[in-house]
Amino acid sequence: MQKWYQIFHRSTGLSPYVWVVFYILPFYFIFRSSSPYEVAMGIIMILAFFGCYVLSFVSKGWLVYFWTSIQILISITMTILFGYVYFGLFLAFFIGNIHHRVGFITLYTIHLITTLVTINIGFVTKNPIMITQIPFVLVSLIAVILLPVTTYFRNKREKLEVQLEDANKRISELVKLEERQRIARDLHDTLGQKLSLIGLKSDLAGKLITKDPASALAEIQDVRQTARHALKEVREMVTQMRGTSLEDEMFRVKQILKAAFIECHVEGDLKLTNTSLLVENVISMCLKEAVTNVVKHSSASLCDIRIMPSRTELTIQVMDNGVGLTNEAMCRRGNGLRGMKERLEFVNGSMEIRSESGTTLTIRVPNIVNQPEKEVVV
Repeated sequence: MQKWYQIFHRSTGLSPYVWVVFYILPFYFIFRSSSPYEVAMGIIMILAFFGCYVLSFVSKGWLVYFWTSIQILISITMTILFGYVYFGLFLAFFIGNIHHRVGFITLYTIHLITTLVTINIGFVTKNPIMITQIPFVLVSLIAVILLPVTTYFRNKREKLEVQLEDANKRISELVKLEERQRIARDLHDTLGQKLSLIGLKSDLAGKLITKDPASALAEIQDVRQTARHALKEVREMVTQMRGTSLEDEMFRVKQILKAAFIECHVEGDLKLTNTSLLVENVISMCLKEAVTNVVKHSSASLCDIRIMPSRTELTIQVMDNGVGLTNEAMCRRGNGLRGMKERLEFVNGSMEIRSESGTTLTIRVPNIVNQPEKEVVV
């Protein structure tokens, strides 16, 4: 939460200091005067304006309004005496950087009214300098009207974008936390009761094994059945967790390649009939990572994706006509490729990379994950 005295952005970049270059211009208007008194007074006002301008940026709270008010008074005096209206541009820029709403509206209104009044006074009194530079005066007046408003709303938009980004990060963290809690609840509900039952029956079987072997064997059979049932429920739960089908992922892949102006060719059937949902989810994540690498690093104009199922395994190839893989490119893609390899190893899959006239990534996963041997009941 911002404090009340932080009325403008902490960092305005080099802009305030670039404006200092234009402080050379008012001396031209001052030295055109024949009176040494007016020249001296003009120099003093220029230096005072410069000092107040710097102090406005480094001060806080009511001092900002105090130094800005002095600048407005100096700008009025310079316009009436020397026909120099361009201090109004300095003030317009500074006022636009004030993000405290009441302070911005107050200073903007005062500055706009005083600028209009002083310019009209110059035209009514037929100030020769003012009349000879009518086009520049009108441009300055338009800038005084528009520059503070555009600067204020631009800063406001940037501030909202930062807040939105922070809010999205916070939402993402909350979603992950909620997902972890949901998984923890599901695991507790699924396994908690059954593991407790397995523990109790195992203890009972241990006590009965010498006294009543038949009853002990029955308890062991119940433990085995309960364990199998719990394993089945865990597999079903894992399969249902945020699964992504290859068909859905391919739609998003095509959109990404189209946005990057890379032509996409897809061969093969996207509906996998002999592949489990868990394996399909892993394949979809690997395909997304592979296409992301093509878009970011390959400089390719074409990407071919081939889906080649067989009786025992599924093979997917991602080929591009880009620059290929060098040692530097391998380092850039290292984390992504390592993550793909780890995912594939989880489902007994493999990955192969070749770099010939582009890059070819080949992914292979078995259709049937090896199951433990069936237990023999004694």
